[in-house]
Amino acid sequence: MEKIIERYERYSYAERQLAATETEQNGSWTLEHAKLKARMEVLQRNQRHFMGEDIENLSLRELQNLEQQLDSALKHIRSRKNQLMFESISELQKKDKALQEQNNMLAKKVKEKEKATTAQQGQWEQQNNGQDSSSILLPQPMQNLSGTYEARNNGREEEGTPAHHRTANALLPPWMIRHLD
Repeated sequence: MEKIIERYERYSYAERQLAATETEQNGSWTLEHAKLKARMEVLQRNQRHFMGEDIENLSLRELQNLEQQLDSALKHIRSRKNQLMFESISELQKKDKALQEQNNMLAKKVKEKEKATTAQQGQWEQQNNGQDSSSILLPQPMQNLSGTYEARNNGREEEGTPAHHRTANALLPPWMIRHLD
């Protein structure tokens, strides 16, 4: 029987302790709630003041304090803006430098290709120097007794064109003749 009573007292004591803790916690939560509510009201009032609302009732000292807070906030904002601008400028300068390097590389490649093309043209011209290009491209036209070239177009001679062009017209298309001149 003593063990039962002892167990009862232990459980009832633990239950009383738990109830007391809950009461303290409830009181603590109530106090915390009141503190947070007051803090929220102060913050809302300050926000209205910063927005220029409800400042008619402020004293000179409160207005000066508000002005100092606004000034320090503006200084902080300006310094952050300047920092971001400097970072942006720095990044843009890096991009500019990279683009210039890329542009220089591309210009070098273009020059190399131009040199290669010029070299190929030079080789082609050297190969064709020994031969008369007109004799390769055009058959020799026939000369009449007076030594001029004649070409006939439906039995008529073209007027205003040199004799060698008239002969070329008879043998080659016009787009090839332009390259010969």
